[in-house]
Amino acid sequence: MKSIISVYKIGNGPSSSHTVGPYHAAQTFGSRYPDADSYEVTLYGSLAFTGEGHGTGKAILSGLPGAKIVFDRETREEDLPHPNTMLFKAFKDGKEIAATRIFSIGGGSIRIENESSEEDREVYPQKNFSEIVALCNQEKISILQLIYILEGYTLRDYLRKVWKAMQESVERGLVADGVLPGGLNLTRKAKYLYGKRCYNESADVTMNRVIAAYAYAVSEENAAENVVVTAPTCGSCGVLPSILYYMYKDRGFPEEEILDALAVAGLIGNVIRTNASISGAECGCQAEIGSACSMAAAAVAQLYGLSIDQIEYAAEIAMEHNLGLTCDPVGGLVQIPCIERNAVAAMRALSSVNLSRFLYATRKISFDDVVATMYRTGLDLNEKYRETSHGGLAQIYREEIEQQ
Repeated sequence: MKSIISVYKIGNGPSSSHTVGPYHAAQTFGSRYPDADSYEVTLYGSLAFTGEGHGTGKAILSGLPGAKIVFDRETREEDLPHPNTMLFKAFKDGKEIAATRIFSIGGGSIRIENESSEEDREVYPQKNFSEIVALCNQEKISILQLIYILEGYTLRDYLRKVWKAMQESVERGLVADGVLPGGLNLTRKAKYLYGKRCYNESADVTMNRVIAAYAYAVSEENAAENVVVTAPTCGSCGVLPSILYYMYKDRGFPEEEILDALAVAGLIGNVIRTNASISGAECGCQAEIGSACSMAAAAVAQLYGLSIDQIEYAAEIAMEHNLGLTCDPVGGLVQIPCIERNAVAAMRALSSVNLSRFLYATRKISFDDVVATMYRTGLDLNEKYRETSHGGLAQIYREEIEQQ
């Protein structure tokens, strides 16, 4: 497996696959052909169908100013190497001098056709979670110790930057007002949620409301195209930060322990990324929100000092009960149902930890089993439910608007 650094990328929303990845791809291609007179970028699959709503064109133009952008909605997904395919072309004196296909593979990462990259460098000899557990038990070390042995303790320097960016996204979102861009006229709700305490509110209600407010804050910052952290994607960027911010700000866990929780969460995301997918265009929202929920559950289990078996079970429960979750963003925007879904997943992560604490010894399904199931389920999903906005909630909403 690769470094967990690849799971956390700091960048502008609203979509890691549709903005962070394409921006990086545009920069990379432009740097290779700086003397070109002009550029053309053709977007296929999910990028073509929801790229306008996600701001893909804007992201590409930020990395490759002046490029002509073409949305190819005719090429069938089964004819593409990846649902998020881009074809970059460079021209000089009216002649094509280069053409490269680049794939936005999820979480802000890209893959250039027929090339390897630094992100491809293997850090973990283990290929799945079962192998990680076996080695930890054999060597009598924790997951956290294994991470720092293989990644190096300097990993914490990067995690500290990630944590700072996460905190800032929560704090900005909690005080922001107004309507989110994109045309849905969706009003920001984080500030309202955070301040709307009922006179007889129980401790549990307060906890859920505050965590939801934190999740809304980050997700609304993402929708506003501000800086967030992929965890593991932009579409699911509110789940992990909301839980960690609550544990830090409201429960008093020290920053050093938060960084350790980030490391363990990153390893969970890494396992999913390696053995399945974190791309909504490839496997639906189960790959984004499901993965984020698993990461958050593992992070909390680490903070509570639970065993490796309890950490695994928490992550497994969190993913299992997101299986089949479709990606059908209304208007191609990362707003409905995405923002609300981040808050629900954050609360579900806590419930997963509470179950794992007591029932881990009775489980029958491994984390690897549920990750494999998620991947198969994702591949079986009709393309309408994989970030194309052709079906589900997106279709129903569109039909209602057309009838008005």
